[in-house]
Amino acid sequence: MQPKRFDQARPFLTLGLLFLGWLAVPVAVKSFLRASFFEFQAPLALAASHVRDLQEYWSLRLHSNDELIQAGRDLGRLTASYEDNVQENAALHDEITRLEALLHLPSFADFRLEHARVVQRDFSGWWQQLVIRKGRNFGIPVGAPVIFAGGVVGRVKEVHAYTAVVELVSDPGVRLAAVIEGDDRPVSFQGGNNPTFGPAQGIIEFVPLNVYASSTIPKTLITSGLGGVFPPGLVIGQITSVEPGADGLFKTGEVRLDPRLSSLTEVTVLVPVNPE
Repeated sequence: MQPKRFDQARPFLTLGLLFLGWLAVPVAVKSFLRASFFEFQAPLALAASHVRDLQEYWSLRLHSNDELIQAGRDLGRLTASYEDNVQENAALHDEITRLEALLHLPSFADFRLEHARVVQRDFSGWWQQLVIRKGRNFGIPVGAPVIFAGGVVGRVKEVHAYTAVVELVSDPGVRLAAVIEGDDRPVSFQGGNNPTFGPAQGIIEFVPLNVYASSTIPKTLITSGLGGVFPPGLVIGQITSVEPGADGLFKTGEVRLDPRLSSLTEVTVLVPVNPE
């Protein structure tokens, strides 16, 4: 009976020895092995991303001429609207430059916009992150903010040769200094414990007692510019509820994040022109 029991327990003993051996490996070796494994599997993810782009291209080729004509008209209207916005943005930029020179104010830090394709997504209960198709080959640094048309996506967590890992704003490890739109008092935002297939949410803390919000009358939460990572004015999400905290001095609440975070295909990395 003893040999039979030993044979049954042998896999567990082997697994335990491997676990203890891995704990004894130096941290530098673990980091090297992890980075090497990521670089080894990166070409596979990039190839799969290019194949998806090719499939999308050929699926669009199957549309009829009427559908393509209608899409061209819609694209023309959007292009005209964007041209108007570009002109308005240029005029506002010139006005800001004039006022800064007149009032002797320092200019905001400039960013270089680097658009990147999303390779893969991981929205498990422990990891809320994206992998994008650009890395050190495009000069993307660790900690760079990542945005899209709806506001904040997250920040660059890891940079590899041809890819980068983006930590989403919904990750519990992300904290941002924010303000409520129309109010200059700073509050604290943190990613929430989001379920795998549930809507992305966050937590807001240190909210003044005279602030009210609900799901029917939400308030917009934007970046404050404090901390030097995200420029001010970027949308984080919508505050859907607030209630008094345990200390009675501030309120805490929930922030509904943009549902498009789970289906992004393109993002923009804000690369600082002057890292200092």
